[in-house]
Amino acid sequence: MSDVRPPFHGFEQIPLREYAERAYLDYSMYVVLDRALPFLGDGLKPVQRRIIYAMSELGLNAAAKPKKSARTVGDVIGKYHPHGDSACYEAMVLMAQPFSYRYPLIEGEGNFGSSDDPKSFAAMRYTEAKLTPIAEVLLGELGQGTVDWTPNFDGTMEEPSWMPARLPHLLLNGTTGIAVGMATDIPPHNLNEVVSACVRLLDDPDATTADLCEHILGPDYPTAAEIITPRADLRAMYESGMGSVRARAVFERDGNNLVITALPYQVSPGKVIEQIATQMRAKKLPWLEDLRDESDHANPTRIVMVPRSNRVDADQLMGHLFATTDLEKSYRVNFNVITLEGRPQVKGLKAFLTEWLRFRSDTVTKRLKHRLEKVERRLHLLEGLLIAFLNLDEVIRIVRTEDEPKPVLIARFGLSDEQAEYILETRLRQLARLEEMKIRGEEDELKSERDRILAILDSKPKLKKLVKDELLADAKKFGDARRSPLVARGAAQALSETELVPSEPMTVVLSEKGWVRAAKGHDIDAATLSYRDGDGLLQAARGRSTQQVAFLDSTGRAYSTVAHTLPSARGNGEPLTGRFSPTPGASFQALATGDNDTRFVLASSHGYGFVTRFENLTGRNKAGKAMLSLTPNAKVLQPVPVASGEKDRVVAVTNVGHLLAFPVSELPELDKGKGNKIIDIPKAKLGTERVVAIAVVPPGGTLVVRSGARTMSLSFKDLDAYVGARATRGGLLPRGWQKVEGLAVD
Repeated sequence: MSDVRPPFHGFEQIPLREYAERAYLDYSMYVVLDRALPFLGDGLKPVQRRIIYAMSELGLNAAAKPKKSARTVGDVIGKYHPHGDSACYEAMVLMAQPFSYRYPLIEGEGNFGSSDDPKSFAAMRYTEAKLTPIAEVLLGELGQGTVDWTPNFDGTMEEPSWMPARLPHLLLNGTTGIAVGMATDIPPHNLNEVVSACVRLLDDPDATTADLCEHILGPDYPTAAEIITPRADLRAMYESGMGSVRARAVFERDGNNLVITALPYQVSPGKVIEQIATQMRAKKLPWLEDLRDESDHANPTRIVMVPRSNRVDADQLMGHLFATTDLEKSYRVNFNVITLEGRPQVKGLKAFLTEWLRFRSDTVTKRLKHRLEKVERRLHLLEGLLIAFLNLDEVIRIVRTEDEPKPVLIARFGLSDEQAEYILETRLRQLARLEEMKIRGEEDELKSERDRILAILDSKPKLKKLVKDELLADAKKFGDARRSPLVARGAAQALSETELVPSEPMTVVLSEKGWVRAAKGHDIDAATLSYRDGDGLLQAARGRSTQQVAFLDSTGRAYSTVAHTLPSARGNGEPLTGRFSPTPGASFQALATGDNDTRFVLASSHGYGFVTRFENLTGRNKAGKAMLSLTPNAKVLQPVPVASGEKDRVVAVTNVGHLLAFPVSELPELDKGKGNKIIDIPKAKLGTERVVAIAVVPPGGTLVVRSGARTMSLSFKDLDAYVGARATRGGLLPRGWQKVEGLAVD
């Protein structure tokens, strides 16, 4: 028995690569041409066009009673658009939302969503809808031979390939869409401005984009938010067909309160409130005390912000909110459309309007030719009717006596088949004597209309004037004032973290084990705070909540953070190793806080040091920055600020009582390094003698020397006994004061 099977010819064998390429390209072209991108002529996508047409077929014009949305959606998906009902209904709802469409095409009754949540609309079984008056601009000329008709998806009926739009609808309402490999983002515009630009282009075909921008000032969104994009940028956007537009919310002062009255296009009030409230909860908006949403039917947008005091700079606060919330929003612009030739293309404003005016002129020409055909056919019929009227007795005789009167009438009076058929269908009452006057009157009117149509078709200037007059008539009927004002504004700037935090006195406390915390106020006795078992006070520094705090570890590296971010002194604080990443084995030994320009003396226990600005101690690197170069076994001493200037004296004291004072001007000012020798410690004594503290004493200040529980005060003049050249041994403190533990300045 043979294993050879006969070939099966019920399928086509092609390589998978070729099949995938063909299938993807077919899908891509479908998405581009029949779903995502609008047609330049009527500005509609297929689903929108089918919804509008289905509603017109249902008789849902502006003067009609609305019908259930489910009825419309059923007709659309059953006759023209075999897709999901929810997607179709959503497209229908979008055209009915006055906050989404600048000129809504559908008037909805029921819940069609809100600006806070556009997709909160009710199900289609609950809502009703009909067309708005401006939809007439799309449908008015539909039955006048102006469009091509194509079979629907199952070939049982026909649908229009496009709508004979009398206005450039795509510019009026704009659209967005994402296709395969391309997208479109066209903003809405003001009807009066668009018509004015069209008239300018009809009168002057050589007008530039800059000339057209004298009429179209910029996009006109459904909201009253300001458009703050510079005019030059808008002009460049219209030149290329691509760019962006920035819109900003409008606010006003109501007493001490700030009230937001208009939001940018498609910005949810709820989202804006949540963004502001989040900053308030994170204590990033200390200027605000309260936030309320007072929006209602009378005031669709009314967000009230209550500042903490009347000293708050409202413009600065709003500038921060514009930069950090959706109160200011940027919109991408991409004039990508399906052209009259059926290809996707990005067009500048002039190219767009020029092509649309060509579309409109062709539509008007088709309408006139269609009307001309009707007029000539009617004249032809009236001509035959007059012949019959003038020979009425003969016509009646032929009709009564002949079995087939039609060919006899044609032969007897030279009539056409159509004229003879019309005569035979005419009622007797139309053959009354008075009808002759009506027939001749109608004939005269039709001849006059025919002459007028022929004159327009034979003259480009007359055709252009007709297009212009119709545009101006529609603008007068449907036009309105601009809603989005164009205002020149600078870019919004977010406030820095330090500007947002109130400047309050703080005491930063560092423990021996490297735990840090911050207490409000400068009257804090850090020694009396509670510490974890085995831990105790190392250093404390007084500063303000808006200042940076710098920490120095045992390797001489510096780390910094903002004071207000440190944990409260009510607890034990947090370990600095959780914020920074010091070298393994390193411990934190000192801290300092101040303004960037504050000068500090940095020194080591081996007697070396220098002057540096506080800014050099700060940085954002978690691993810190090399600051003080240390000799082996040296420790970092607590940095001390330079109080007033060059007359200040640097005082250094060792643990065996050697004290040296010299002018601060003798120390170099460095960004980092080891520095110069401050006080001399013989090499033989480095193991036992070390510098325990340094201080900077201004003229008139007092140095406090601490030894155990005892203190000794030395005035600025008393220090004369210890003044010497830098790097010398200094003087020896009196007997009993040679075990110094620290210095302080009053």
